[in-house]
Amino acid sequence: MSEQRNHFGTDGVRGRVGVEPITPDFVMRLGWAAGKVFSQGRRGRVLVGKDTRISGYILESALEAGLASAGADVLLLGPMPTPAIAYLTRTLGASAGVVISASHNPYHDNGIKFFSGCGSKLPDATEQAIEALLDQPMAMVEPAALGKAERLNDAPGRYIEFCKGTVEPWVDLSGLKIVVDCAHGAAYHIAPHVFGERGATVIPIGVAPDGFNINAGCGSTAPEALQQAVAEHGADLGIAFDGDADRVVMVDGRGQLIDGDALLWIIANDRRDSGGLIGGVVGTVMSNLGLELAFEAAGVPFSRAAVGDRYVLERLREHGWQLGGEASGHILCLDKATTGDGIVAALQVLRAMVRSGRSLDELCAGMERLPQVLVNVTVARRFDPMAVPRVAEAVAAVEARMGRAGRVLLRASGTEPKIRVMVEGEDAALVDTLATELAEVVRGAVVA
Repeated sequence: MSEQRNHFGTDGVRGRVGVEPITPDFVMRLGWAAGKVFSQGRRGRVLVGKDTRISGYILESALEAGLASAGADVLLLGPMPTPAIAYLTRTLGASAGVVISASHNPYHDNGIKFFSGCGSKLPDATEQAIEALLDQPMAMVEPAALGKAERLNDAPGRYIEFCKGTVEPWVDLSGLKIVVDCAHGAAYHIAPHVFGERGATVIPIGVAPDGFNINAGCGSTAPEALQQAVAEHGADLGIAFDGDADRVVMVDGRGQLIDGDALLWIIANDRRDSGGLIGGVVGTVMSNLGLELAFEAAGVPFSRAAVGDRYVLERLREHGWQLGGEASGHILCLDKATTGDGIVAALQVLRAMVRSGRSLDELCAGMERLPQVLVNVTVARRFDPMAVPRVAEAVAAVEARMGRAGRVLLRASGTEPKIRVMVEGEDAALVDTLATELAEVVRGAVVA
C-alpha cells in the first residue's frame, strides 16, 4: 500500500453529502474498515458523535452498521462538540472516537474524523491501515461476534463538568453578561450551561438547530450576528463557536472582533504573568505578523506550523510546549485538552479577565495587527498553486515589491476546493491591491 492518502485529508474525510466519499455506502465501508483496525486483537469499543446536520442521521446509521459488522461495539453520543468526543473517548477507555461533522462548512457538507483511544488525531499509520482495508471486499464477522450499539445519555453532562473544571474555582463569572453564539451546532445544549454555571449571565443565540441552519449567518465564521447581539444587549463580551465547537472567536464590549491570534496573545500573557506558560507558543503560516512581533517584544518564543490543528499539535509536541492555535480560532491548550477546544479556550480567556480585572479589549493591548487580506479562489479540484510557473513568478514579484515589510502565502485549503491567497504588510491599500492581483493570476491559472 502506498503511503498516499486517497480519502483522508488534513482533518479526516470531508465532502458534499451524496457525493463520494460522503455517501451511506462509503461511510459504512469506512466504518467497517475502521472497526477492523480498532478491533485487532480485542473487541473494539468506538464512540460516535455528530453535529446537527440533517445528514448526520443517515451517516450515523451507516457508520454504526459498518463498525458493528466488523465486530466493534458502538456507543452513540448524539450531537456533541468534536472536542467532547476526544475527551469522552479517553476517559471512557474506548478504542477510538468518531465525529460526524464538517465543522465550519455549510449543512450540505459533512465529514468523518477519528480520534485515537488517547483522544488525539489518528497517527498516519492508522489512517493508512484504514485506507488499505477500503480497497478490500467488506466481509462481516460471524453473527456471534457482531458488535452491539447503545446510547450514552449523560454525555452532555459529563462534558459540561469537564469544561467547568478546566479553570480554577476562583474564576467566578458573576457580573459578566455574555452572548454565546453556538452556530446552531453541536454546542447548542452545552456551551450556555458551562458559562452560566460558572456564574455568568448568558444570552444564548444560535441554539435552535433544524438540520439546515448550522453555520448559516452565525457562529465563528459569521461573527456579525454576535457583534449585533452584544450591542443590542449591552453585553460585556460575546463568544462564538463553529458548528462542532472546536473553533472560537470573541467580541469585546465595543463590538470589536477578537480572533484566534488575539486569543492566543491573551492566554499566553496570562500564563506568562501567572507563571503557567511552558516554553513558547505555536501559530501557523497564516498567523498575523503582528502576533509574531508582539511575542518577540515580550520575550516569548514563537514558532509557525502549517495550517491545520494537527500540524500545530505536532509542532507543540516537538518543542514540548502547551499553547498554540490558528487565527481561525482553533486553540490548543494541551495541559487542559488533547485537541482544539473552543469552550476550553474561551474559559482560559475569561480566566485572564477575572485574574487581571481587565476587559477583553484591554487584554489585547500590546499586539498591533498588520493589515492582512485573504482571498479565496474556488477551484474544481485542489492543487499546489506554487507549482504553476506563472503563479510562482507573480508571487516572487510581489515579494520583491514588498521586501521585508510584508508576507505572501498561497496554499490549497485542506477542507474545501479553494486556493487561499494571503498578503500581509504595513500598507493596507497596497496589501489589498496585491492580494486582488494575485487572486486574478490564480484564477487565470485555473481557467488555463
